[in-house]
Amino acid sequence: MSIQTGRLNLKCAISTQLEAAFEDIQSLYRQLHKSPELPFQEHKTSARLANALDSFGYEVTRGIGGTGVVALLRNGEGPTVMLRSDMDALPIKEETGLDFASSETTVAEDGREVPLMHACGHDLHSSCIVGTAAVMAGLKEQWAGTLMLICQPAEEVFGGAKAMLNDGLYTRFPRPDIILGQHNMPALAGTVGHRAGSTMAACTNLAITIHGNGGHGSMPAQTVDPVVIAAHVVTRLQTIVAREVPPEETVVVTVGKLHAGTQANIIPHSAELEINIRSFDNTLHSQVVESIERIIHAECNAGRSPKPPTFNVLNETIALENNTMAVEHVRRAHAEHFGDANLYDMPRLNGSEDFPFFGNAEAGGFGEEDIPYVYWFIGATPAERWAEVPGISVSQKMRHLEMPHSPYYFPGNDVTLRTGIEAMAVGALAYLTQQL
Repeated sequence: MSIQTGRLNLKCAISTQLEAAFEDIQSLYRQLHKSPELPFQEHKTSARLANALDSFGYEVTRGIGGTGVVALLRNGEGPTVMLRSDMDALPIKEETGLDFASSETTVAEDGREVPLMHACGHDLHSSCIVGTAAVMAGLKEQWAGTLMLICQPAEEVFGGAKAMLNDGLYTRFPRPDIILGQHNMPALAGTVGHRAGSTMAACTNLAITIHGNGGHGSMPAQTVDPVVIAAHVVTRLQTIVAREVPPEETVVVTVGKLHAGTQANIIPHSAELEINIRSFDNTLHSQVVESIERIIHAECNAGRSPKPPTFNVLNETIALENNTMAVEHVRRAHAEHFGDANLYDMPRLNGSEDFPFFGNAEAGGFGEEDIPYVYWFIGATPAERWAEVPGISVSQKMRHLEMPHSPYYFPGNDVTLRTGIEAMAVGALAYLTQQL
């Protein structure tokens, strides 16, 4: 049998297994979409996923890193390939108008009742990994090695990957030889985007309290006004990118929250800020965070703050650096399966992920060598909608489309669901069939 015939047979086999499972996966997706859960609260979601994976004969372990699920399919000697999905949702009121739209609410940590929505497509990712599990279980005679499936909690707060690693992911389970993951994007449904090297930004979210000495608005000389200090901080922070970052680098510093006081004639005791920092270089990123701290301390001293500012890292993650050789290997496999016309070059994203913790030995805290990883993107915009929007390139068209975290964003059409399942199965098989 020729190599070309073998590839064709494998493509047909994947399609056959997918068709057999697709109706159930589609139903699972709609259940997940209708019942979203916040980070580290994915109890019903993880139970549904674990039960589905167990039904295909996988060794399923629940409760890793809180609500995480690990499923193993051991199939003889060969590499260990890890596929990762995420499963948490967002506090957003859904406005898609779907007949299976979420109407769920929950009580947040601050006691507020908040609406819930899968506005980033993590329900799609979870469904894809279950679909991949079904396909790979049906193709056991055509590959060898160990398939390791991860259903990760709390990606939206950059907490789930580290939680699973800290819970012994690579000591209780096989250490993978390659890690594969994917995310939906508003590109054309049925297409797959790749990027080698620098792909997604590092991110740090800081909460800062600036302390003052409040009092009556008519007697400012008897107070220390934290609002004035905070105003100077916001302005001064903009000089970091303008005067401390090399022009060829990309860094974003955003003050997304500034809160102080209760009414006009009261100078408050404190002001609260939340700052978002993004960059594509982990070393530079640390320098920017240090600059923010230096500036805030200096402004507090200049403004006679009675005590040093309080800093709290809300969450953070490192830059995502796709392994170049692994990207090329997976891209070739995707090209053979989908055709070159259905692949696109993914632009670098200022968005962030905690996925790279699984591959970075130092940042992930698991030691030894880094583990190569590939993170690609599946299109989620139906063809008719894609044709309507202006632009020629993927980047140009995406500017006119709803993005993840929008209350109107819906990536879960059948074409995208099928593509996501096939892309993961093909990626895994690119490593698990090499020795056959």
